[in-house]
Amino acid sequence: MSAKLLFLAGSARKDSLNKKLAKAATKIAEEQGATATFVDLKDYEMPIYDGDWEDENGVPDAAKKLKQIFMDHDGFFIASPEYNSGYSPLLKNTIDWMTRPMGDDVPGLAAFDGKIGAISAASPGGLGGMRGLVQLRMLLGNINVHLIPAQAAISSAHESFDDEGNLTNEQQVKMLHNVVEQLVKTAEKK
Repeated sequence: MSAKLLFLAGSARKDSLNKKLAKAATKIAEEQGATATFVDLKDYEMPIYDGDWEDENGVPDAAKKLKQIFMDHDGFFIASPEYNSGYSPLLKNTIDWMTRPMGDDVPGLAAFDGKIGAISAASPGGLGGMRGLVQLRMLLGNINVHLIPAQAAISSAHESFDDEGNLTNEQQVKMLHNVVEQLVKTAEKK
């Protein structure tokens, strides 16, 4: 059975390098026979998580919709920008809202518990966003995501994509292929 996988970036920016990375990974997954869906977090606006706001208003509809999309997939790939050696506030806030319980029948971790995950990053810097991936790996592991060991850190990413969003550096292409291949194979065994 083919894996059903979700791809996203922890950035809302239109020309985000990490959106380009997530879209490149989506294409690779499709080539490997997976059902691949790209979502843009810009389409799921949510307020900064605040327990008082939640008590007054409930979980935002955008969080409910995105949580259901995650629940409908076997696993996911996150391309995470690095902000001051960590992952983006947008990604953290999205995960915080998606881990909130939504009634008695949808527990807090329903979108993540037991899912297969892969993480990667693209950055103009020399480390390719690797420092932020350490923290993201820890966060996702703590919410019961089974993360594959491979990850891609695309350095000098502002020079790594052509006008169509394809990676042009052969070593980086191989690194991303390895990540996506592990994700697809692991999700198919689930």
